[in-house]
Amino acid sequence: MNKTVRGRVIIYLLGVFLMSLGVSLSIHADLGVSPVSSLAYAISLVTGFTVGTITILTHFIYIGLQILISKKIDMKDVLIQLLIAFLFGFFIDTSLFLVRKFIPVPATLLLRWFYLFISLVVVAFGLTGYTNMKFTLMPYDELTHVISSHYQISYGRARVIGDSSNVILALAIGFIFLSSWGSVGLGTIVAALMVGRMINILLRINETYEFIIL
Repeated sequence: MNKTVRGRVIIYLLGVFLMSLGVSLSIHADLGVSPVSSLAYAISLVTGFTVGTITILTHFIYIGLQILISKKIDMKDVLIQLLIAFLFGFFIDTSLFLVRKFIPVPATLLLRWFYLFISLVVVAFGLTGYTNMKFTLMPYDELTHVISSHYQISYGRARVIGDSSNVILALAIGFIFLSSWGSVGLGTIVAALMVGRMINILLRINETYEFIIL
């Protein structure tokens, strides 16, 4: 493995870890998690399984949907996606353990919003590094590409469909089993509106200053 590829792999893995850390910080803020993680966290609240474990299981579903929609299967690609999914799930559980152990529970609403803002920045950095390395993406992101390609709609619209479906299912689970909003809150809306904008800002900064990490 040459230095360039090794560097890209490191940035890719760092991006995946930062995304998991962002998810953990948003859970700690307790204002609602991002649309991408809302379904997994809702199921976790109901079943008691860790968020990382449920994340891995939901990624199996996303891979199944890819195969169902595209009507084809590439075993090598599936195995790589599963490897990334397992890694992401492990990172979520690890980072959530560390966040709960070393970062104080926010005692005020202002501090909770501060945690949420930091989580969005961390996720934006992670997504930027992870996607820019041009490696295989996680099952949810690959599913978005499959929907976009198969139904000939823009990636952005496909993402909205996927995110909206996650949030609707998460809300249903929360209301049916918890009699509450569950994993969805104002933070979910803020994440949906802000992360993409933050990524665009990071990309413009990268184009201007040519940061190697992005």
